[in-house]
Amino acid sequence: MAKGLGKGINAFFPEVEAGEEDTVHQLSLKSIRPNPYQPRKHFDKQALHELAESIKTHGVLQPVIVRQSIKGYDLVAGERRFRASREAGLQEIPAVIKTMTDQQMMELALLENLQREDLSPIEEASAYQKLMEELSLTQEQLAARLGKSRPHIANHVRLLTLPAYIQDLISNKKLSMGHGRALLGLKNKNQLKSLMSKLEKEQMSVRQLEQWIQKLNQAPERNKKKAPEKNVFLREREGYLRERFGTAVHISQKRNKGKIEIEFYSEDDLQRILDMLHEKE
Repeated sequence: MAKGLGKGINAFFPEVEAGEEDTVHQLSLKSIRPNPYQPRKHFDKQALHELAESIKTHGVLQPVIVRQSIKGYDLVAGERRFRASREAGLQEIPAVIKTMTDQQMMELALLENLQREDLSPIEEASAYQKLMEELSLTQEQLAARLGKSRPHIANHVRLLTLPAYIQDLISNKKLSMGHGRALLGLKNKNQLKSLMSKLEKEQMSVRQLEQWIQKLNQAPERNKKKAPEKNVFLREREGYLRERFGTAVHISQKRNKGKIEIEFYSEDDLQRILDMLHEKE
């Protein structure tokens, strides 16, 4: 059997039952339904065509994973191979049959794509959010389960708070995740559209965008005194806390006292931060 998730699935899901000891079956493509929990929404047509041509010559080298359903089979992993096989005109495809729950299907589909780095940052963020909701997991629990860092999960999920049109730009690779994270730091959201126009016109780098957003955030409002520039120590501490908590952090100081503001974007995000604050208690 070919290497990949088809063989190592039980390492991720020891509770998943193997179908006839991982026997490879030849199943009709018409009997298989695409995975309803597939996190990837965009498939490269050219890449699928190239895979279809390879399948015509060499066949399907790695079986897909399916589970049996009332009307046939549900595809669990191997969507690209499944689509390319249909394009290649195949009638059957090699498959391993597993007994899995909906939640296990969802998690395995995400794992497969993460291993191949096939997801856009928005698709990845949406998958994380859906897994947390469906499995009732915190960001910390999900990070441990997927072998990711907690800031990695948090930074992706925060992208879902951006307007839909900006999420689309990131999904279509017209805007990087770094640009998206920088845009999250803009305090006055009414400035977002004009900022996006400037970003597109000047083709700003992530660093240039961050610097411009910092200027916008520090710009004095009418009838308000300009806030004094922060010293190097406070800026350094803000940067440390921002990386530590995976979210925006602001430190202000007046004479011998001050305050630290830590932003959160959902109840789960708040709980994540509170858990981190209590870790060493």
